[in-house]
Amino acid sequence: MSGNTFGQRFRLTTFGESHGVALGGIIDGCPAGLPLCEEDIQKDLDRRKPTKNLAATPRRESDTVRILSGVFEGKTTGTPLAFMIANEQQHSKDYASLADVFRPGHADFTYEKKYGIRDHRGGGRSSGRETAARVAGGAVARCLLGTYGIQIYGATIALGGLRVPEIEMTAAGSRPYYAAHADTVMQWEELLHNARTQGDTLGGLVRIEAHNVPAGLGDPVFDKLDARLGAALFSVGAVKGVEIGAGFQAASMTGSQNNDSMAPEGFLTNHAGGMLGGISTGQSLVLTAAIKPIPSIAQAQHTINRAGEAVSITIAGRHDICAIPRIVPVLEAMTALVLADTLLLNLGCQTASTR
Repeated sequence: MSGNTFGQRFRLTTFGESHGVALGGIIDGCPAGLPLCEEDIQKDLDRRKPTKNLAATPRRESDTVRILSGVFEGKTTGTPLAFMIANEQQHSKDYASLADVFRPGHADFTYEKKYGIRDHRGGGRSSGRETAARVAGGAVARCLLGTYGIQIYGATIALGGLRVPEIEMTAAGSRPYYAAHADTVMQWEELLHNARTQGDTLGGLVRIEAHNVPAGLGDPVFDKLDARLGAALFSVGAVKGVEIGAGFQAASMTGSQNNDSMAPEGFLTNHAGGMLGGISTGQSLVLTAAIKPIPSIAQAQHTINRAGEAVSITIAGRHDICAIPRIVPVLEAMTALVLADTLLLNLGCQTASTR
């Protein structure tokens, strides 16, 4: 299986399945001398873990990370940085009935067609569980970005079709569901309660912002910064749409409305989402990801088995009702990985006159 390595200069390779022994990764290209300890990674992994909210799965993993190499006396050494996260709460028997059927909305059918074999226990490598390794790698990238003053924030701006009235990014991390506004939390709770009662699930919209990003990151044509960020977010299984800046709203605007005018003090608006021509403008990067409903629902569904016969299934096991809020730190991590990689690429291509 290819496609398990992300990045060019700051490269993360991940491994592991939902019900395997462990998940983990190796980071190659992390500069030496970066202050780093397991707690720096653990705090982001803890943000990804299910909490006591209506959206979360009953599965409880400690997600305790161990750094295996690449750190000495609290600093990175510049050698491959390996980490591991043990799986501790697998209930593989919950999936025994799914060994020969394809779950609607999951990757069961496509994995079977591509590889001729699949791990039916929670989806194996296609499970959202694999994102724990992304978050760990992203935490290291975030530490690197922090030395340049770059900060990344994530917030939920819609859940179950209900949007927040205003967006307050920096306070979202302290609210349930990473809500971009406090007024919608109780309404979202009601929507989630109703969905759980009906054996159904919900989707939503997550906004990611990167602040203090310097101008000049990214490359034109095929390696545009917005293209790389879009690909990174789309690589997360539940993401079905990505907007940059004004996004689809720009299609209904005029040029005079969409253009970001400039003044001596800087840009007056940010419809472009902090990128022009694939290169950062120095404004905050703004992205919005559309998150699909969790496909594992507690309702009877029509599907087929390996023999191509029509069957009906009801999925048991422990599942989230909504990927939000757990997906928020995952999307932050993917943004951090892109920016760390792009930053190192940019530093490597600077001429002596621009250093």
